[in-house]
Amino acid sequence: MKSKAVSSDLRIMGGTPVFRGTRVPMQTLIDYLESGESIEDFLEGFPTVSKEQVVTFLEEAKEKFLAKA
Repeated sequence: MKSKAVSSDLRIMGGTPVFRGTRVPMQTLIDYLESGESIEDFLEGFPTVSKEQVVTFLEEAKEKFLAKA
């Protein structure tokens, strides 16, 4: 399944999964959420990422997780 929200390219941050069209790693969003920060806080800190991208990423992650359950 190709992600609408995530891209990984060796030429961009060594292949680290990032929000498509940005250099913002997916791990950064996960770190924000794990530390109790909100999606809005994340978006404020990383204006190149759209709320739609975050929602799409979370929906894709949920689908992958539930498919394995």
